[in-house]
Amino acid sequence: MDSEERHALLQIKAWINPQSSNDFFSSWVDKEEDNADCCIWRRVECNNTTKRVIKLSLGGARDRELGDLYLNTSLFRNLKELKILHLRWNQFAGTGGLALELRNLEVLDLYGNHLNDSILSLLPRASSLSSLNIAQNSLTGSVHINGVTLSFMYASQTVDQVPQEFYNLTNLEELFLDATYVPRSILLNIGALSSLKILSLSGCNLNGTLPDLYLSYNGLVGSLPSCMRNLTTLLVMDLSSNEFTGNIASSPLIDLLSLQYLSFSSNQFRVPTSFSSFSNHSNLKLISCDNNELIPEPDLQTSAPVFQLNFFSMSNCTTSETRKAEYPHFLYFQYDLRLLDLSDNNFGGQFPSWLVQNNTRLKRLYLKNNALEGPLQLHDPVSNLSTFDISSNYIYGHQTLKTICSFFPHLVNLIIADNRLTGGIPPYFANMSHLRYLDMSNNRLSSGFLEFLPLFRSSLWFLKLSNNNFEGQISPTFFNQTNLVYIYLDNNNFFGQISSLSIEFSPALLDVSNNHFSGMLPRWLGNLSGIQAIDFSKNNFEGSIPGDICNLAELQFLDLSENSLSGSIPSCTSLQGISHVHLYQNQFSGPLTYAFCNSSNLVTLDLRENQLTGTVPNWINSLSKLSVLLLKGNKFHGDLPAELCLLRQLSILDLSQNMFSGRLPSCLSNINFMAFWIKNEAVSVALSLDSGEDSSLLSVGRKKLAQQGINLIERTLWPVISVEVVIEFTTKKSYYTYKDSILNYMSGVDLSCNRFTGEIPLEIGNMRGLRALNLSHNNLTGAIPSTFSNLEQIESLDFSHNGLSGGIPQQLTQLHFLAVFSVAYNNLSGKTPEMKGQFGTFDKTSYVGNPLLCGPPLEINCFQKAQVPSGPDDSNDSRESDGFVDMGGFCISFGLSYTTVVVTIAAVLCINPYWRRAWFHFVEMFITTCNCFVVDSFHKLCQVPSWS
Repeated sequence: MDSEERHALLQIKAWINPQSSNDFFSSWVDKEEDNADCCIWRRVECNNTTKRVIKLSLGGARDRELGDLYLNTSLFRNLKELKILHLRWNQFAGTGGLALELRNLEVLDLYGNHLNDSILSLLPRASSLSSLNIAQNSLTGSVHINGVTLSFMYASQTVDQVPQEFYNLTNLEELFLDATYVPRSILLNIGALSSLKILSLSGCNLNGTLPDLYLSYNGLVGSLPSCMRNLTTLLVMDLSSNEFTGNIASSPLIDLLSLQYLSFSSNQFRVPTSFSSFSNHSNLKLISCDNNELIPEPDLQTSAPVFQLNFFSMSNCTTSETRKAEYPHFLYFQYDLRLLDLSDNNFGGQFPSWLVQNNTRLKRLYLKNNALEGPLQLHDPVSNLSTFDISSNYIYGHQTLKTICSFFPHLVNLIIADNRLTGGIPPYFANMSHLRYLDMSNNRLSSGFLEFLPLFRSSLWFLKLSNNNFEGQISPTFFNQTNLVYIYLDNNNFFGQISSLSIEFSPALLDVSNNHFSGMLPRWLGNLSGIQAIDFSKNNFEGSIPGDICNLAELQFLDLSENSLSGSIPSCTSLQGISHVHLYQNQFSGPLTYAFCNSSNLVTLDLRENQLTGTVPNWINSLSKLSVLLLKGNKFHGDLPAELCLLRQLSILDLSQNMFSGRLPSCLSNINFMAFWIKNEAVSVALSLDSGEDSSLLSVGRKKLAQQGINLIERTLWPVISVEVVIEFTTKKSYYTYKDSILNYMSGVDLSCNRFTGEIPLEIGNMRGLRALNLSHNNLTGAIPSTFSNLEQIESLDFSHNGLSGGIPQQLTQLHFLAVFSVAYNNLSGKTPEMKGQFGTFDKTSYVGNPLLCGPPLEINCFQKAQVPSGPDDSNDSRESDGFVDMGGFCISFGLSYTTVVVTIAAVLCINPYWRRAWFHFVEMFITTCNCFVVDSFHKLCQVPSWS
């Protein structure tokens, strides 16, 4: 090898990864004294004759920790015969505008870097370039080519401003621009690349990654440019995942008769179901048109199309009509299909047996989520079919499963979930020796499978029987399936004890929830070293949790809730990877001690409704990813630790119905209680089931597309195995269940039914992301902070059953999403908030139990109340100034005493005449002097008119 090239390679090594700790460049050593042959270096390929470098594969060579790198094109200048250069995934973020002076370069791969406006400046002198991959970059800003500026940012760019060098790429045959912002000006001139055979523009609109202004005017939107009609040599075109519009039947695509593979999925095209415009495309082997709008129309074809497809995918297409969709008529003339996907449409009627009978080489058939009904009826076996998905339809009939076993003998993947199958599973299933993936969930099956399970010992690895009516005890041989990886038996009627069963393998997931299993938890759970998810919830298990479960290093999901388990929760300090723990509604007791203290990946911890005691442990702050903490209905006590405030990702906190005391920590405001997507991040593993396809389909174009991750033909079944995360939380005075995407939006705090005292911290009003706050049934005092008007997202706010005083802040009327509000049974006073906005929807039950409150919706009028002194201080002053305690009582008492004295004297005088005469004489003199004074004073005090 030329020493100049050798020196250039060593410079490239030092430039890309100067402190490399991996072995990427381990063979690139400087041993000139030994005349080391650089052609034997890894990722270097030389010409056998000239010994000069012709291929350099440096994809992913740069250590990502080193950050972005300036693309120094001058380092490659001495590699005169270089034909293939792979520089993908190296974090290149710009160039100096220097052209890549490699006139022999044929393939340039810059996929997945951070290059922007400088990419095309490399190209003008690479006149031999035949394949260019600049996918997953960002063509924004301005490109400077030979002094000509091409703006990629503004819609005002005209055709005349496209540089002449663009038209000189006459040898370019392959252009990959996937997931890259492509300017409209380039698209309008794409027809100039007349030698193109492969054009991939998938996902160039980036769905909002760039500002909306750029997408609206410069993204791949609108109709296809007419210049595409010039691409007459094009074999492969991928336009998927953009926003192209228009009728596909009148687009430039109908003139591209050389096309073999065509994908325009996930756009806004209008697609006539007849496909008659492509009837003369004799080379077509693949059409992918998912996620567009179907236009039902009468088929005007008088003869069969000239093409014979290997692949046809038309899933999840909308239609403007409500009637059931009709199968594209051209499918009746297809006999060489290998993969057919018509899922998520509205095809009705009986199963289209003609599709599988006509296409005897069909390997994969997807008809899920349609309106097919009735039993399956076939006439001849289909020996090549390996994947059959007919889930979410209305298939029924006791012969259906027998038909599948008899006519699809080589099935590898069978998905017939969510139909109306009833009865038992026939013994014919024992003949399906190739079966690996079986999903029969959500039917009404009742028996007849578990006894056949041992026959699948060598093949079956995925089994889902969820939501059926299977019953009985699990046989001892059930867990002897050495290849079973995922086992779903949930929501059936299985019973008995499984602790005595033996298990000879380690599945990744085991779900037996919502059955009638009883007895102790099996100790063999601790031996399942590779298990990722365990769900034994909603059964009748009892006893304690085996301590060996703490040794499951791969465990991510554990649900033992709604059983009769007891004892303490083990201190599982080794479960560092676990994400979700659900142990609610059991009989666990004692303190938490060090349970899960090292589980830094924990997202949800649900310990509701047990008998746990003690305080919230100080190590709670080590759970840095914790998003949901539910401790409701236990016997926890003491103050809330300050460490709780360090859980910055917390979005749902429920500590209600405990015995917590002390003041509410103001540091809770450090947690914004925003909704986090991470909280619903369940266990998921995707595995390929069968990836094989006939080698005859492996054209050069297809291989190129596969290298870019554009699997247009080799669509493999990729099942995502997940355990659903379900959270229960009380808000708006109701008990709600949150799961799936709804859970991601929920945030709330429930501290009700405890013994908290003191004032509500002002800082709590700064938790702006909060949707629900419940502080009811405590011993809180003081005023309601006006800062609560900052809770812009709040929907439920409950202060009831406390000792709060003062007025209700009028600023709370600014809470526009408030649906439930209660300050009932406090000592609040003054006027209720104005009846506007959400507060206009609250009735008097929101304010009941506050006798000093007035105003609507209460019946006490604040104006009338102000006219009559009702304050305790004014009333006392009035009584003290008059010298009396109670004027009404005094008048009554005085009248009764006066009458009693008069009657007594009269009785005595009637008995003794001597006293009578003396008394009359005395009274005559006394009345003369005092009668008027006494009588007038009496009537004045009793507020009646004086006698004249």
